[in-house]
Amino acid sequence: MHTAKDKARLMARIRRIKGQAEALERALENEVGCAEVLMLVASMRGAVNGLTAEVMEDHIRHHIVDPANDNSSQARGAAELIDVLRTYIK
Repeated sequence: MHTAKDKARLMARIRRIKGQAEALERALENEVGCAEVLMLVASMRGAVNGLTAEVMEDHIRHHIVDPANDNSSQARGAAELIDVLRTYIK
């Protein structure tokens, strides 16, 4: 499984998200301003979206077709899909 192969990298992302969630929790407990809370939420959202994009891209490359190793029309379509996902999920 590609997630097992990339486990260390994915776990590092999860730990960063966990740290961001803990910072958000502390901010709420300390009743910081809403602008700071919104910034923390936005950073968490970006981190989760980045993780989602990475897992989806790896899924396409490992279970459908890897554009780096194939020159077929399906591979070109997969490359386009990966680009669209990266843009959409940002």
